[in-house]
Amino acid sequence: MSETGLVQILEGALMAAGEPVSLKRMGQLFDDLERPADDDIKAALEEVAERCSGRGYELVKVASGYRFQVRQNLSTWVGRLWQERPQRYSRALLETLSLIAYRQPITRGEIEEIRGVAVSSNIIKTLHERDWVRVVGHRDVPGRPAMYATTRQFLDYFNLQSLEDLPPLAEVKDLDNLSGDLPLEVLDVAAETADNDAAEADTDNHAPPHADEASIEETPSEQLEQESEDDTETH
Repeated sequence: MSETGLVQILEGALMAAGEPVSLKRMGQLFDDLERPADDDIKAALEEVAERCSGRGYELVKVASGYRFQVRQNLSTWVGRLWQERPQRYSRALLETLSLIAYRQPITRGEIEEIRGVAVSSNIIKTLHERDWVRVVGHRDVPGRPAMYATTRQFLDYFNLQSLEDLPPLAEVKDLDNLSGDLPLEVLDVAAETADNDAAEADTDNHAPPHADEASIEETPSEQLEQESEDDTETH
């Protein structure tokens, strides 16, 4: 197989996939006898990325693999293809998501202690529905509260390859700066107030946070490291 042929195959696969494609999945496009090595696939991907130079789209590597996407500086124009306005998120949701991202694994009670208000069940539900957070274990204290961590889908959505790509907390002086680094939008003041009122009215009972040891099924870093090894497995 010529190098040009490999580049074209990968271009076609990435264009048709509609989702990130890992190196492992790219290798599965070929029969055993013609399957290229991972290094050859990576070299071909570099050429694919070079071919995107000067175009309205680019090749991006995220946690789940590689994908084509429209360049962010074109979002104003491309977004007009859809009549529906993009979903907007309240400050309360952004704060909750930020705490999970930077303090994971973390319990709901710990989030409430840091924020000083109750976390609305709708916020947790929304984060689960977006598949941005998941339960990774339970704190080994009375009540065994669930411990939350971010998912690979969270990394993909924000164009991150790993949690290490999050902006350092030293550079994030407030939530508004964080939402600027991560493409999230905040609701207007009225909607934000309604969200906070709903959060404070939430009567769910949660176990208080403790500093005791936690029983974790699998930490986010361990899981992502294992998934990364699986994706780069040579066949």
